[in-house]
Amino acid sequence: MDGLGGLPHPETGKTELETASTPNLDKLAARGICGLTDPVGPGITPGSAPGHLALFGYDPVTFKIGRGVLEAIGVDFDVQPGDIAARGNFCTVDSAGLITDRRAGRISTEKCAELSQLLDGQVIAGVKVFVRPVKEHRFVVVFRGKGLAAEVTDSDPQQVGAAPKPVTALRSESDRTASIANKFVASARAALADHHPANMILLRGFSHRPHLPSMSEVYKLKPAAIASYPMYRGLAKLVGMEVLPTGSTIEDELSTLKQSYANHDFFFVHLKGTDTAGEDGDFARKVRVIEQIDAALPVLTALEPDVIVVTGDHSTPAILKGHSWHPVPILLYSKWCRTDTVTKFSESTCLAGGLGRFPATQVMSLAMANALKLAKFGA
Repeated sequence: MDGLGGLPHPETGKTELETASTPNLDKLAARGICGLTDPVGPGITPGSAPGHLALFGYDPVTFKIGRGVLEAIGVDFDVQPGDIAARGNFCTVDSAGLITDRRAGRISTEKCAELSQLLDGQVIAGVKVFVRPVKEHRFVVVFRGKGLAAEVTDSDPQQVGAAPKPVTALRSESDRTASIANKFVASARAALADHHPANMILLRGFSHRPHLPSMSEVYKLKPAAIASYPMYRGLAKLVGMEVLPTGSTIEDELSTLKQSYANHDFFFVHLKGTDTAGEDGDFARKVRVIEQIDAALPVLTALEPDVIVVTGDHSTPAILKGHSWHPVPILLYSKWCRTDTVTKFSESTCLAGGLGRFPATQVMSLAMANALKLAKFGA
């Protein structure tokens, strides 16, 4: 449940998870063991990529992946050696050039495709620029040419009321990339001037395609991913999961799980709605999404998996309207787990759970152990 963790509502003193009615999650918690994870480390606010990498057992400090290449791979763009990809947002700026909406009112995916086509196909200083729609306000831009390096800053200040930042090189080898990116942003500003609310763009996560050891190599599993958002599909591909076609609703994704259950021995099921509601600052909607997931949970539990892990890649409190550094609730169920006293799945109860607070990179080893898939260490 992306962005699962929250903070208390000032009127009730309860988080989104504590507010939601979750009888199925609570039943699972009572039969399992709970705790809190740190995706990267205490006090560190993680992006989506490092948060998920940690859950898959990859140290996000060692294996760094930019958001751009994940988006590109997620929409099946052929990222070639030397390409630089960046994640883009269509956004709204006022007459003074200040951002009033980082997501341009979450324009439709159809509108995003139209505007992406408007920006696609430029050649700047011998570098070809590819622009592809992702979903709603999100797009991906890929720069292809000689002499490009990914070590540049983002143009997205990640706050309203500020102006988009110039892209700057973090080392001399990246000067050419920064210059071309800034020229692309300037051309986009001109092309989008009459397309309010999507009258400007923000870029972040400039990156090459990295190489990671596959999950099948590391864990000897046949893993599959069920995710509707391209970025998470891209991340799953990078770690060697088979990405299964699915619909956009919770029910669609769990139906895909049921249909494919016999073909794989590990499933990553990604549910985005919790994070989207949190980023929008919509506390009530995040509560409703949690309740919808809880209502659909019997489809999963009826399959009787050896291990079920319910958690998130980071916290996205609605009160903060963004990712935060707060530890993330986790629930682990198996018939081999040593249960604790938790009977309600929430931040406050997980604080007293038997798993304690631990690095998210250890989740996979716990899951593997509870599936009886780890050999004894040592003599």
